[in-house]
Amino acid sequence: MYIIVVGCGRVGAELATILSLEGHNVVVIDQDSRAFSRLGPAFNGITITGNGFNRKILEEAGIERTDAFAAVTNEDSANAMSALIAKKIYKVPRVVVRTYDPLRARSFEELGLDVLSGTTLVARMSRAKIIDRQLTSFLVEGSGELGVLEVEINEKLTGKKIKEINLNEDFVVSGLRKNRKLTIAALDTVVKKGDTVFGVVKIASLEKVKSKLGI
Repeated sequence: MYIIVVGCGRVGAELATILSLEGHNVVVIDQDSRAFSRLGPAFNGITITGNGFNRKILEEAGIERTDAFAAVTNEDSANAMSALIAKKIYKVPRVVVRTYDPLRARSFEELGLDVLSGTTLVARMSRAKIIDRQLTSFLVEGSGELGVLEVEINEKLTGKKIKEINLNEDFVVSGLRKNRKLTIAALDTVVKKGDTVFGVVKIASLEKVKSKLGI
């Protein structure tokens, strides 16, 4: 994929480096050329110094042939402006915008943008850990109805198939870590002690699920 990342702070630099290592063609735009030092030697993409919502800069970056666009600077308004230009004017298929203010996230989503709010994400993850240390995140925005439960296979579950661990509408396994390798869990896969499964759990049924699974 051809991807433009606007903002080379800690998030932007990490995102650009990961995408570059995965083999994508990445262009990073930042107003401060010194920010590119965060990319490190592993990054093999292109860097452009300039404003992420300047059309001349965006066209220099190749916006007209871009598959995905991420605006991840430290300024919500600048991110929204860059993202809207990418989506509405240049018709980029995938546009992601970062926002610090959760109240703005809804407005950005109504504009058709895919929004990532670090504030909301950390709050949800913290809430999950407060409820139970084996919960990793909430899946339904604002409702707290569903979560992701991490279950280390114990003696009670050893030898069972994934479909035997699923508990109707209360808990459904979706991922399996076996021998340090993470895979999608097939229903007929047999688990053993030391494996870990990850599944969607209904928060209201959390204690019942833990009791049935022996955790």
